[in-house]
Formats: sequence, C-alpha cells, structure tokens
Amino acid sequence: MGGILLTWLVATVSFLSISQLPIGVEIASFSKAAIAAAVFGVLNALLRPVLIFFGFPFIIITLGLFLFVLNAIIFGTAAALVDGFRLRYGFWSALLGSIALSIVNSILLSFI
Repeated sequence: MGGILLTWLVATVSFLSISQLPIGVEIASFSKAAIAAAVFGVLNALLRPVLIFFGFPFIIITLGLFLFVLNAIIFGTAAALVDGFRLRYGFWSALLGSIALSIVNSILLSFI
C-alpha cells in the first residue's frame, strides 16, 4: 500500500512539474494535480490494455512508437475528465506532456 501512495505522490509532483514547462499543460493547484495523477493511474490501468490490444498492428508497424500516441490519448482523456487540468494545444500538449511525465516520473522515482 505504501508503494502505491508513494508512486501517486511522485506522479502528483511530476504533474505539477510539467505544468511549469512551456508545453501547454495547465494544472490549477496541488489538489487538481493529485486528482489528475489518480485519474491518469486508473486510466492507465483500465484503458491502456484495451488500446494496446486494438492498436497492436500499428505498434508493430511503427516499432513501438505508436505507444507514445496511446499514452497521449490516455493523458488527454485524463485532462478531459479532471476539472482544472487543461491542455492548451490539444493533442500536441498531450503528446509532449505524456513524454515529459514519463521522464520526470523516472527521474523522481530513481531518487527514491
């Protein structure tokens, strides 16, 4: 249970960090970032396997690069569901935000 809470806290800090970058991801407050991290985690657990199943031919053809698009879809869906979490430039903000989230998450989790 402690691992899940720690990962959620790191994701919350990651969301706040990427909202400071000029990529079009806007998060209103810490509480909105915490909700966005939780929603993103739930969507990743529920929606990602379905998207990978249906997008498998594209994943194979693009040698895995289509996974970035699937991650952006999940990121954009989380932004649509959470009030106070906005993508200024639409899909491109979702794509850059999901890549930045992965990088910042990896860096923060490597310190812990």
